[in-house]
Amino acid sequence: MTAPDPAALVERCRVSPGDAVRLDDHDPANRLGLSKADAEAMLAAGAERLSVLHGQLFAQRAWSVLLVLQGMDGSGKDGAIKRLAAGLNPQGLRVTSFAAPNAEERSHDFLWRIHRALPPRGTVGVFNRSHYEDVLVPRVNPDALAGLGLPPSLVGPDIWTQRLGAIVGFESTLAQQGIVQAKIFLNLSREEQRKRLLARLDDPAKAWKFDPSDITARDRWAEYRAAYEAAMGATATAAAPWIIVPADSKPVARALVQAVLQVTMEGLDLLMPPPSPERLAQMAEARKQLAG
Repeated sequence: MTAPDPAALVERCRVSPGDAVRLDDHDPANRLGLSKADAEAMLAAGAERLSVLHGQLFAQRAWSVLLVLQGMDGSGKDGAIKRLAAGLNPQGLRVTSFAAPNAEERSHDFLWRIHRALPPRGTVGVFNRSHYEDVLVPRVNPDALAGLGLPPSLVGPDIWTQRLGAIVGFESTLAQQGIVQAKIFLNLSREEQRKRLLARLDDPAKAWKFDPSDITARDRWAEYRAAYEAAMGATATAAAPWIIVPADSKPVARALVQAVLQVTMEGLDLLMPPPSPERLAQMAEARKQLAG
């Protein structure tokens, strides 16, 4: 049996730059031919491969990698991050979750808090939600837009086009600075979300995660899907691609999220840096002392 090819699977889910995005064309239940056993095998092999790549990234300290996770409530962002972290050294991993902006964050431009959370060179950064919340929630919820305190003259019909353009420019700048990016939309069906939210309410270990906004957002399912389509279509670039991952199967979704990071890192010139002549001399002296 041939092992699944992570690169080929990721390519099947990639949004081509310039393409209009229609989420109805992407089946959330599509397993891409993967059984649960296939997905678990991919996760095990991928964790080993990521461990090597992450060590090279950390030692080389030339690149950093940013993985953005977006999706409706219950789409599996937390679980995907937990499995992803199994193959990474915690010293070189930085996970940031973005909720609604607080008072300090609202007093700055919408990308200010994102700048502060970017991964330093040699590390992997994972965003659990991201700057894309600022072209989703306020777009669907006018009260959230009004709460940002923007000058009324700047809140017009062009604001979303302007913000999406700002995101493209921002992500282009990151790429030019060696921050390699991949953006994932966990594509969950409405019915699977209903089951997961009910399970969350019934499980004492997960009930703490419930928030009334989960239901409010669900009531605006179609509006959020349209906002995601607009955002992904406008910001899918070669430097910061979007990957639409079918999320109704948790094992498949987690294997694909891991595959996205693996494929992204394998595209870099990652090597263990050779020791300098000075370091070689120091190593020789240390070896002599230890041997003696």
